[in-house]
Amino acid sequence: MPKRSRPSLSGFGARWSANQRILIVALVVAVLLVVAGLAAVFTGRSDQRDKPPAPATTAGPTPSETAPKPAPGSGSVPGPARISEPVAYAKAAAAMLWSYDTRDTSRDQQLAGMTAWMTKETKYTDWSSLSAQVPDPVLWSRMADNAQHATATVTEAHYPSAFQQALANDPSALTEAYIYAVTVTGKQQIVWKNGGGGAEDRSLTLAVQCRPSHDCALVSLAPRVAP
Repeated sequence: MPKRSRPSLSGFGARWSANQRILIVALVVAVLLVVAGLAAVFTGRSDQRDKPPAPATTAGPTPSETAPKPAPGSGSVPGPARISEPVAYAKAAAAMLWSYDTRDTSRDQQLAGMTAWMTKETKYTDWSSLSAQVPDPVLWSRMADNAQHATATVTEAHYPSAFQQALANDPSALTEAYIYAVTVTGKQQIVWKNGGGGAEDRSLTLAVQCRPSHDCALVSLAPRVAP
């Protein structure tokens, strides 16, 4: 049985009333309403030197956030980061989500690689909020035709003020789900054949689960209700 930690950000959400837990789960899982950040990951605009036939955006891991080598069948998608601290994990996850390489990774491999980062606790996971952002097969094929790929630099990550305020309102709380909201910012660099390329700032808020004595896992995109 995991050791109970002292009250901290990792104790967010326990001992709340049913209504309070419902409100927080709704806040975290309402990610489908706030997908602009990750939607831009694959299809956003770029500061372009040369416009590609089928632009799509995402970013890649920085050296300090690099996850293990990809598992077979996931192409260039890195395997899940072995990290137990929420902010560090969210940075690694955002870097993974912002990265892709259509030169050696199929759409199915991209999805398979992303799935490996998700929590196995199905009552919390919101896979559709992430998978829905992957371009459809036709667009992915057009991206591959143009050898489109992307990397990123993660610059900062923090707990949104609403998340911190919720904990401040109940400093003795210990969570049942151990789900954290973390906002990550960075910059994405996109490249395609014939010298095309562009860069754009990125920002998204992720819900990640980090149970005591366990590695973290992705839950969903989360609303950015406060900076």
